[in-house]
Amino acid sequence: MINQIPENIVPVLKALGDDTRAKIFEMLKGGELCACKILEGLNITQPTLSHHMKILCDCGLVIARKDWKWTHYSIDKNALESLKNWLEITEEK
Repeated sequence: MINQIPENIVPVLKALGDDTRAKIFEMLKGGELCACKILEGLNITQPTLSHHMKILCDCGLVIARKDWKWTHYSIDKNALESLKNWLEITEEK
């Protein structure tokens, strides 16, 4: 029997289905980063980064924290735990 998929999982999977957003997620696995540091690691423009960060924040996987004129991003631990729990494979007995 197939269980109900939590409503917050599909937007997260869609967000991570994009190569650039998956790279951003990989970068954030090391901890909080300023948008300028994320931009340095990618070959994209600032408006493109803003677009990708909005999608990652809107799906709940990433948290944005304003610090004066800079924005710092980190992975939402609760959303990550929810995703990990959903991905967990249980063996049938």
